[in-house]
Amino acid sequence: MHPNSHSICSSSASTKLIHGGLRYLEHFEWRLVRESLAERERLLNIAPHLVHPLQFVLPHINTRRPRWMIRTGLFLYDHLGARQRLPASRSARRTDGLFTPLKAEIERGFTYPDCWVDDSRLVIANAMDAAARGAQIFTRSRFISADVRDGCWIALVQRAHEQDSFDVRARVLINAAGPWAERLLTSIPQTRTDSRVRLVKGSHIVTQRLYDAPHAYLLQHSDGRVVFTIPFEQEYTLIGTTDTAFSGEPASAKISPSEVRYLCDAVNTYFKRQIAPEDVRWTYAGVRPLLDDEATDVSRITRDYRLEFNQGASQPPLLSIFGGKLTTYRKLAETVLEKLHTALPAMGPAWTDRCALPGGDIPLADFARFESAALARWPSLPKPLLLRFARTYGANMERVLHGATTLADLGAHIGGTLTQREVEYLRAHEWAASADDILWRRTKLGLHMSAAECARLEQEFVSYEETT
Repeated sequence: MHPNSHSICSSSASTKLIHGGLRYLEHFEWRLVRESLAERERLLNIAPHLVHPLQFVLPHINTRRPRWMIRTGLFLYDHLGARQRLPASRSARRTDGLFTPLKAEIERGFTYPDCWVDDSRLVIANAMDAAARGAQIFTRSRFISADVRDGCWIALVQRAHEQDSFDVRARVLINAAGPWAERLLTSIPQTRTDSRVRLVKGSHIVTQRLYDAPHAYLLQHSDGRVVFTIPFEQEYTLIGTTDTAFSGEPASAKISPSEVRYLCDAVNTYFKRQIAPEDVRWTYAGVRPLLDDEATDVSRITRDYRLEFNQGASQPPLLSIFGGKLTTYRKLAETVLEKLHTALPAMGPAWTDRCALPGGDIPLADFARFESAALARWPSLPKPLLLRFARTYGANMERVLHGATTLADLGAHIGGTLTQREVEYLRAHEWAASADDILWRRTKLGLHMSAAECARLEQEFVSYEETT
């Protein structure tokens, strides 16, 4: 197995989908699916460089869910949300050409639309937007405790690798700590909660490209769960995810050998090309902080969220978030602020559903036209670099490439399509503080660079720290 195996925070360890959650219909979570489908449309409009339509092929095996159930679910999926930019689902047969990579006995199935997202970039875009509007962003900083002074919260915060701590003063405190939400509340006096979090590990593997096509597959595994295969980084296929109960430190979650075999088995049930653990190029695992609804099967735990509001007579507002999913992050944040309106009376009306995220101010949200314009704007720069920049930075690619007419203008070549100019931009504007930040979070260039090239970037950060 490739040595690049990572445990990372939930926001960058997702299956990288903006979707309604087709399988949630089995659990009758109509509101969650409807809200997720509506958010899918909104995110296509406000972040068209990061959120992209993706066709999913759902091959049918008779021993899995019956066809009538899938057809009914897809009908509901088409009509529950405000679908405007995506096509409807339909039946599919082998003659359509979509089943070419699959075993010969798989002859029928369905297709439906959803969206793919660069989850790490989506988080960065939101942080950059907040900073541009006046928020203070403290990356690599740990919440220690909080108490009340003069009617305000005073939170004690410590930066990573530093002994000194500092105070942050706020009129309200929002506990959005994900897997650490319950633990955080123990650091705040006189606070209780009625909600609990169930920690569920989700792991993914990345292999060389399994098939030469732009669509994804949704595979029904033998245990009733589903596994996705998604085109990833041009040369690879992303395969996930698992659902495994977790009880350790969330930051240390790692994929297990049994999870690797589980994902390989799912692929091997459907695809002509068979894979084994030694074919895995990269893995990552994260922990989902799911709202504990007492489901006995971890794969059936709701992906919905619950908000708990605490405000005593002598305590300013404290709001805790339990559960949630990536697709509904914006709506969740909007709901949180609605609940805090009385504590923040100067707050204006909601606006995030129509204002583009940084890089997303693309005319008519037409990303294909934007890509073509970028290629024409910088004809002397390599096409692979420009296409990656368009999907990574969107309209902000001008900030990175400003004044550049040749590749030499971007400084030293580090590896893949990474240059010194981009490293400096990520460090100055996107809080990149390590080689891993750049190679595996801000970009996925670690997949495209040699061990020596990655080591060169790591040494550059070491040298930078020594001189600052």
